[in-house]
Parts: sequence; C-alpha cells; structure tokens
Amino acid sequence: MFELVFTEEQKMLRDMVRDFANNELKPIAAKIDEEEAIPDEIIRKIAELGLLGAPFPVEYGGSGFGEVGYCIIQEEIGRACLSTATMIGAHVSIGTNAIYIGGSEEIRQKYVVPCAQGEKIAAFALTESKAGSDAFDVSTRAERDGDHWILNGEKMWITNGPFADVFSVFARTNRGITAFVVEKGMPGFSAGAPEKKMGIRGSKTSTLTFDNVRVSHENMIGEEGRGFLIAMKTLDAGRLGLGAACLGACKELLEMSVRYAKERKQFNEPIANFQAIQFMIAEMATLIYQVESLVYRTATLYDKGTMLSRQSAMVKLVASEALDKCVDYAMQIHGGMGYSRELPVERFYRDSRINRIFEGTTEVQKLVIARDVIKRNGVI
Repeated sequence: MFELVFTEEQKMLRDMVRDFANNELKPIAAKIDEEEAIPDEIIRKIAELGLLGAPFPVEYGGSGFGEVGYCIIQEEIGRACLSTATMIGAHVSIGTNAIYIGGSEEIRQKYVVPCAQGEKIAAFALTESKAGSDAFDVSTRAERDGDHWILNGEKMWITNGPFADVFSVFARTNRGITAFVVEKGMPGFSAGAPEKKMGIRGSKTSTLTFDNVRVSHENMIGEEGRGFLIAMKTLDAGRLGLGAACLGACKELLEMSVRYAKERKQFNEPIANFQAIQFMIAEMATLIYQVESLVYRTATLYDKGTMLSRQSAMVKLVASEALDKCVDYAMQIHGGMGYSRELPVERFYRDSRINRIFEGTTEVQKLVIARDVIKRNGVI
C-alpha cells in the first residue's frame, strides 16, 4: 500500500494508537460486542493517551493533532473495534466539536477543555423521530424565560446518550434552530435505556427526553437561530472521522482475507492462487487506495481551513460503501468460517452497515454532492 507522507509526529501518533489498538483493544473487541459495552478502563486509557481531544488546540485541552491526526487515530481504532471508533467519533468530532465550532471563548473553556481532556464525555443530539434525513424538521422546543431557556422534546438514536456528561442539543426557538449545552443531571433531563442494535453493539445509543429542562442562556452555543449551520459544519468534520474508521476496517479485512487465502487450501492448493479470489482481493485493495486518498486529502484541506461540505460528503459516501463491499468480499473469501462468530469477519459485517445510514444517509450525501456540483456549473 502506498505510504502516505506523514510528519514524524504523525507517525509517532499512528504507532502509539496502533500499539494500543493491537494489544489492548483488538483482544477484547469480541467481548465488547457480546457484552454491548466498552469497559470503563478502556475509555480511561483512550483519554489518558490524549485521543479524546486529538484535533483540538492545546489551549482548549486538546492534543493539537488537527483533523489529519484525528483521522489517523480513527483509522487505527477502526481496524480493531468499530464500536469504540463510534464512541470516540460521537464524543470528539460531533459532540465536543459542535461546542468548539459554534461556541464562545467562555463556553469553550467551560466544556471543550474537560471534554478534550477526557474528564467528561460528550454527545450530539440532533436526530428526532421526524428529523432524520430532514434534519431541519426539529420539533424539540426551547422557550426563553429570563436568563434561561426551557427545553421540551425528545431526541433519538443518540450515540453515547446513556452515559455522556455533556450534550450538544439542537432545539427550535422563535428565530430558528438553536444549539445549547445540556448537562447530565439537569432536572427534567433523562436518557433512555440503550437500544438493542444489529451492529456496533458496544456503542451505547438511546433516546433523550427533555421535560421542562432549564438551561442557562450562557449555555447557548453561538447565536440564536444559527444552530442548524453549526450542526451541518459539525457533521462535515464528523464524516471525515467516520470515513477514517471505515478505512481502518477495510484494511483489517483485507489483511485477514489475504492471510486466510494463503492458509486455506482447496483442490490441493491455497485459494489465494485462484483467480476468483484474486479478483476480490484486487477490488478490496483498489477500494482502500481510493478511500485512503479521499480521507487524507480532505482532512488536509480541513486543517487548512478550506474544507467544504461536498468533499466530506464524498468521503462519507465512498468510504461507507467501500466498507460494505470489502466486508462482503472478506465474507466470501472466508466462506463458512466468515459467517461463524469465531472470526471477526462476522462482527465487521454487522458493524459496517450502519455507516451508510448515520451522520447522513448515502442518499443525503449524493444530494449534497450533486447540489454543490450543479451550483458550481460542474466545476469541482
């Protein structure tokens, strides 16, 4: 595989995360899936390594690695456990990042710093029963009451919902959608039981209920009525991390498939010698090359401040679909053993499917791309 041009610092980061993923996370990935929970000690170790604040500047408690560094982290974590990559993504690139993108200096210091340092876990609360792909159709309400806002409504499918400490919440006010920080323990705020999911089972997801939750005006993220723009900018970054996790999973699946194809014999020779198997391996390698190029080119643009929604939509679209293809090829190469829970291919197969749904479906990404291309008269 083509070696990307990383700085020495980025290579050290990659090696550190790879060591953690291989030695501490990968051995328990099946247990995380079976028990539907990431152990607290693993989350603490991730925080100690500085991974929960990787892209943020050091003045906000972060590690200062930027989006490229964050994608390196998510790629390595994605190789080991997509549940853990999902938990990190919800905390870093959408939950905390919404506050960083839209928040004042005061609110950044109050919330981004402890979240980046791993002292608090964040979540991103936008989705509702009617506000999925149509994210603008938010019905959760926030009414002004002096120096406070009163929130009422319900969110669903909120990653980290059952255990997060800090929530970036989007509610409708008289001036449009507005973002607020809600803390666990505020009267009237509650999280439901974890959802039972097909995949990424270690990542906890739940509904959130707001029953006259009283939030200080100081907890508003940005200006009233600017919440939808904050949410969309946040998702631009979130889709890059998601793409990087998909990339890592694709690489892991290719390596597993090649090893198995060399070991597995049929008709007195390794199946790696068969053209049908070679074609699948070639497809996987080509998809990985495409995704890798997209992820890191776009992350570099983001760090330069020239990131656009179209590019992040392309990353999300291509990476999520590539993972589904790679895991299907891996399943086919492994045959019956791939379908067995004895091997991680089966877990990757279940974990992969959600990537074409959350943080914007495949169809939504195509709309974002097409509308931007049309707006630019086909010049990209």
